Amino acid sequence: MSTNSYRNGGSGSRGGAMKFENYSNNNSKYSPSSSFKSKVQQSAAAASTLRRSSPGTGRDDSTISARVRVAVRLRPRNSEEMAADADFADCVELQSELKRLKLQKNNWDSDTYEFDEVLTEFASQKRVYEVVAKPVVESVLDGYNGTVMAYGQTGTGKTYTLGQLGEEDAADRGIMLRAMEDILAEVSPENDLISVSYLQLYMETIQDLLNPSNDNIAIVEDPKSGDVSLPGATLVEIRDHRSFMELLQLGEAHRFAANTRLNAESSRSHAILMVHVKRSVRGKTSPFSSENGNMTPMGKTLKPPIIRKSKLVIVDLAGSERIDKSGSEGHTLEEAKSINLSLSALGKCINALAENRAHVPVRDSKLTRLLRDSFGGTARTSLVITIGPSPRHRGETSSTIMFGQRAMKVENMVKLKEEFDYKSLSRKLEIQLDKLIAEHERQQKAFENEIERITLEAQKRVAEVEQNYADAFEKEKVKCQKDYMESVKRLEEQSAAKQENNGHKKFKDGLSDNGTDQKSNSQSQPPVPPTSSEVTKIKQKLNDEILLRKAAEAEVDNLNNQLIHWKNMESARNSEISKLRKMLEDEECGKAKLEEEIEMLQSQLLQISFEADQSRRNLDKRLSGEAPSSLDSLIPRVKDQQLREPGDGEKASVVKLFEQVGLHKILSLLQSEDADVRIHAVKVVANLAAEESNQEKIVHAGGLTSLLALLKSSNDETIHRVAAGAIANLAMNETNQELIMSQGGISLLSLTATKAEDPQTLRMVAGAIANLCGNDKLQIKLRAEGGIRALLGMVRCRHPDVLAQVARGIANFAKCESRASNQGTKTGKSVLIEDGALPWIVQNANNEASPIRRHIELALCHLAQHGKYLTAFYVYLIKIQDGQIYGKPKMLDFFVTEVNAREMINGGALWELVRISRDCSREDIRALAHRTLKSSSGFQAELKRLRIDYG
Repeated sequence: MSTNSYRNGGSGSRGGAMKFENYSNNNSKYSPSSSFKSKVQQSAAAASTLRRSSPGTGRDDSTISARVRVAVRLRPRNSEEMAADADFADCVELQSELKRLKLQKNNWDSDTYEFDEVLTEFASQKRVYEVVAKPVVESVLDGYNGTVMAYGQTGTGKTYTLGQLGEEDAADRGIMLRAMEDILAEVSPENDLISVSYLQLYMETIQDLLNPSNDNIAIVEDPKSGDVSLPGATLVEIRDHRSFMELLQLGEAHRFAANTRLNAESSRSHAILMVHVKRSVRGKTSPFSSENGNMTPMGKTLKPPIIRKSKLVIVDLAGSERIDKSGSEGHTLEEAKSINLSLSALGKCINALAENRAHVPVRDSKLTRLLRDSFGGTARTSLVITIGPSPRHRGETSSTIMFGQRAMKVENMVKLKEEFDYKSLSRKLEIQLDKLIAEHERQQKAFENEIERITLEAQKRVAEVEQNYADAFEKEKVKCQKDYMESVKRLEEQSAAKQENNGHKKFKDGLSDNGTDQKSNSQSQPPVPPTSSEVTKIKQKLNDEILLRKAAEAEVDNLNNQLIHWKNMESARNSEISKLRKMLEDEECGKAKLEEEIEMLQSQLLQISFEADQSRRNLDKRLSGEAPSSLDSLIPRVKDQQLREPGDGEKASVVKLFEQVGLHKILSLLQSEDADVRIHAVKVVANLAAEESNQEKIVHAGGLTSLLALLKSSNDETIHRVAAGAIANLAMNETNQELIMSQGGISLLSLTATKAEDPQTLRMVAGAIANLCGNDKLQIKLRAEGGIRALLGMVRCRHPDVLAQVARGIANFAKCESRASNQGTKTGKSVLIEDGALPWIVQNANNEASPIRRHIELALCHLAQHGKYLTAFYVYLIKIQDGQIYGKPKMLDFFVTEVNAREMINGGALWELVRISRDCSREDIRALAHRTLKSSSGFQAELKRLRIDYG
């Protein structure tokens, strides 16, 4: 790379903010239930509308057509070119103001090309960033995917343009650092997340520059959307610019480079920086509406949180080179071939896209698969092609220019992808629900206190009125009785006085009638009647008494009427209290229904989160392509828990379900009559089985038995796939492996393998059998119950994931066989050779899929070591002493018996072992194959016969 310095300046920034609204409402004092019910109904209507408007995955805004933008940058002459080409003019002439480039064909003729930007040798790093990468970075901040890529001959300044750190001079900073500065200045640390992966594509193998042990990362393509992802790569969260610079320094230290004639530090790999941006934005301004289309207060304030996820990919391609000019030899030559092949595949794809061909060969190289979204996909792409001025490299410069011209014809359909933040929405709904419940409880308590107060007041008033009426009635009654008694007494006294007056008068009259007897006179004369005045007085008194009595009776009737009135009022109060109690009961029923509906909404949100977590977990498992085993060759997962997203630190919804419901209840759902319930239950058990801490609990609670019973009884392909995956997880434990075998698990897995057609089901079954193949104690029983035949029968699928699991099982079985043979516990040929596995092993020993090839290479090495044991010849030295025969054995010679050597030689395995010992990318496997060939007399004899020197 050139050592010339380019100038740079500052960069602008944009700002943004996000505001959340709080929900509040006032309610009347005596109607808490109706207010609470209306609020919860409005919340449920808003959530229901949200579910109908978005079923839970995400949504795409309108598609925008965007052509690939191409800029050309000219490198100034370096010291070598100044000395060698001093007498020759530059082959390139730039017209930056017209955005044109002239390439001199000879002294008389030249070709003219137009680009989106033409950058002279004096263009600063700031200028390059602003015209090439800044529009892409702004699109990424707005939610679109973006790609910035550099292409050109080796030594023309690609790495300088993209990855220069500018440690000595800040003006020399490249596109990577400047892009991250703009991104960090724009995002909010509280609400947004920036994470970075740094990879290199070396010899068609994707390696992690942040974790060199992770040297074979798989590419995963979404079958629906076609999106490409690398879940196996290390993902680092970025908080500040300093940590990002340290990350780039770490990655550059692990990148492959070599010294060639064209460049003292020539990059021998394609470097790929992936920046994942996750931003929170405000929801749409349109409010939610209820079922009848009317806006609700809850809909006006509850706006759906939206997450925009975008990705910025910066690709520093390795430089194209001609072997005769670069002087590459040996391993450097192989690297150059790999680089040129991948760049050639990229050129073919761009040619096909520029000419609108029906077929684009994106699967010819891993580089084209990685850049599938950048050319003809949904990303906004900028390409900078770097060229040199030297006329000695006119051919390479012309090829680079034509590559840029063809790339300008490629059209991308840029899409804005958004998805709802269901976790944030769930938290917001829970907060609103807690507020409504608290308000309801407060108003309900106030309502009950008011009812109690009214009841006590009514009872007190009724008691007072009754007491007053009783006292008044008693007083009036006593008064009337007293007046009546006085009137009677006065009448009696008057009557007695009149009688006495009449008696005296009669006596005087008798004395005046000549001695006539008083008695006889009195008897013969009638009594004198009272006078009219006396009678009138008596009548008047009687009338007064009658009037008083009637007045008393009227007063009593009035009191009785008032008592009846108050009793009616009390009855009405009791009726009102009964109605209020009935209303309270109705409100309790309504509250219970609303709580059920809220629980349903929460369960639906939980199910959505659970399905997302399950999809991510299944995706991670699919990417790994293999379950952990005892093989030392398996690639470990190196993702550090601290480098994950903050959302990963929260409890997964499956764990919440496990804690709330309980394992026994979840396992009981495996026997449900409803097929959907069984499917969801077995998915939950499978996710729980993926965690080592849950495996013992599942087995102890009978989960393994239930899973095996599902394999036996169910005909559903989904249940077979998920149950087999759960059994594969449980089969990672040696104790569980013996339980699986004792319960007939291998027979059930073998039967499932013969019936299944889905590649994912076969992959799960093959993974479970492969785990069992790694147990030394189960070898004989595994073969007897058809495990090896089932494993070999699954190669009919030809899916690379299935073949990788089959290869892993064969490698595990061969390793256990070799160990048992060397320990003397097993003799004879390998079971794998007897069952006909050798032809398939040899055929796939050089498979293009790295997991398949690596396991097959291990299996071949273990098969070659199987059956090596010593056979010795002994003689007895006999002597006769005292008539007795004494014998002592003496070993004369011994030889090594190799029971698999002849079959492997005839089957072509010897040549594969030789190839592995020389060309295998894994040093440990290469050394194992070399030791195996050297220690085998049969192989050495065959190599000697063929005159192949292999010491």
